[in-house]
Amino acid sequence: MKNFTIIAIFGITALSLSATASAQVKPEDQIKYRKAAYSFASWNMGKIKANLDGTYNADQVKAAANAIEAVAHSGLGALFGPGTEKAVGDQKTSVKPELFKNGEEVAKLAKDFAAASTELAKAAESGDAATVKAAHGKVGGTCKACHDQFKSR
Repeated sequence: MKNFTIIAIFGITALSLSATASAQVKPEDQIKYRKAAYSFASWNMGKIKANLDGTYNADQVKAAANAIEAVAHSGLGALFGPGTEKAVGDQKTSVKPELFKNGEEVAKLAKDFAAASTELAKAAESGDAATVKAAHGKVGGTCKACHDQFKSR
């Protein structure tokens, strides 16, 4: 029980500190950070695809899947604050303003991305290329679903 209490206190403290930290991020930095996170996830999706299309390296796939899972569970929603629906400073954004008006749908899409990324990480642990391919497709589907609704072309 003592360990649970310590873990609970640590978790509550971490959440309150992260909320404070994200509130202090300037809008142009929010755009920059979220673009970097999604670019990093995309790069890792590409690494997995290259492994599926070529010589399969289980260690590379695991590392890439874990990176995608980390991005999906990192709290990216905090980087879509007020004022980030349009370009700020030298940071451009391709987010449609509708994203900021559809919180329930955006939350569902984010949850789907997080769940699919966890499934991908588990599939990568298995080392089975066919399982990874199916999970990779699901992650890609979650990306496409959000892009189709909320990303300008």
